Amino acid sequence: MTTLRGGGWRTADWSPDDKSVLLIEYISINDSRVWVMASETGELRRLLPAENGEPVAHGSAVFSNDGEGLYVTSDADSEFRKLLYVDLETQIQSVVSSDIGSDVTSFDLSRDGKQLAYLTNEQGSSVLYLLDTATRESRRVENLPAGVMGSPQWHNDSQHLAFSMSSTKVPGDVFVLNAASNEIVRWTHSETGGVDTTQLPEPELINWQSFDGREISAFFYRPAGRFEGKRPVVINIHGGPEGQSRPGYKGRWNYFLNELGVAIIYPNVRGSAGFGKSFLKLDNGMLREGTYKDIGTLLDWIAERDDLDADRIMIRGGSYGGHMTLAIATRYSDRIACSINRYGLSNLRTFLENTQGYRRDLRRAEYGDERDPEIRAWMDRTAPMALVKNIRKPMLVQQGVNDPRVPKSESDQIVASLKEVGTPTWYLVFDDEGHGFHKKSNADFAFYTVVMFAKGCLLD
Repeated sequence: MTTLRGGGWRTADWSPDDKSVLLIEYISINDSRVWVMASETGELRRLLPAENGEPVAHGSAVFSNDGEGLYVTSDADSEFRKLLYVDLETQIQSVVSSDIGSDVTSFDLSRDGKQLAYLTNEQGSSVLYLLDTATRESRRVENLPAGVMGSPQWHNDSQHLAFSMSSTKVPGDVFVLNAASNEIVRWTHSETGGVDTTQLPEPELINWQSFDGREISAFFYRPAGRFEGKRPVVINIHGGPEGQSRPGYKGRWNYFLNELGVAIIYPNVRGSAGFGKSFLKLDNGMLREGTYKDIGTLLDWIAERDDLDADRIMIRGGSYGGHMTLAIATRYSDRIACSINRYGLSNLRTFLENTQGYRRDLRRAEYGDERDPEIRAWMDRTAPMALVKNIRKPMLVQQGVNDPRVPKSESDQIVASLKEVGTPTWYLVFDDEGHGFHKKSNADFAFYTVVMFAKGCLLD
């Protein structure tokens, strides 16, 4: 048995002879480390340390079939995570994935070791490649729908490859590829509650220039064509903060598109994953205010459209997306109609002081260390709590009592301050939920509340 310090460890693979275990230690999204542990003694040996001391992000890792090397994703000397082969004796690394300028997100080695399937994240959509491990030549698998794929998994016959797929029209189903014939068979058809998914709109990838000239992107979903005139807009901001909005199935939010005639925009502001490690670092610490300005320039983009109503915009997000919602509501209150904050961080300092201890170091790497006087002062000065008097448009706040990540105190303090300054505020608390609402009855009620709130500020 080995005692590991920190809470970011996971096992990646066993060696073919069962004598070694590959471990990944997660420090932050920009810094993760590969270790090999002797299964009998627990002795640890770090692999692939960066020569220049710069942090390197590693993802998936597996041993080769002969146990003499390993395959691993890494952004060493690259903006994006590439797939590498590493000789364990010499530590020589060689890139084996195609030069595609995007992240390799996951992969699986066939049982016979002759093929490796890997996924890339190309502008949010997943692309599947098959690699011949002998020639190291890759080929792209065509005829797949645009969407987000789950980790591929080879069958024991090393010919059939299973993967999950979520797209605008597919809620999350299993497909199987015959690598020899290239035939793709859909194995499951998930229940959609009678919704005809063929009628659901495909997103448009949009881009605009932010305050500093940097290009920011988003997925833009237009409402059903029967709705005329300028349409209201929901800006749905992802959490993380190192998350990424991708074109998967939108579930309940199709109701806004098809029944309410509301457009939805899912932005990927600076700091989002999937656009290179330099872009990922652009919101760290006191750079964070640039992310708020990215949304400000999105509001400019909406105002220039003939099909969108800049007077009827709702901001919505959960967790870090909730923090973004609060920040936008304090800075651009005169340009939005309302906002929905789901368990958001109302002050980065108080959040770090009250979140569970196992998460503090992970979040400090992103937000800054609240114990540093300069950082602490900046957090208090720029917090939504400090600027709450600027929030003048209605806000719905939703929170779980048992949230270990974003404690209920973050929502309590912002709601109390909103009521004190007279801002119309709805507060919905679930006694039996944690981080997010997972019980169906609660998830349904939370969404019904969202619809009622949105109708009042966007459609009436």
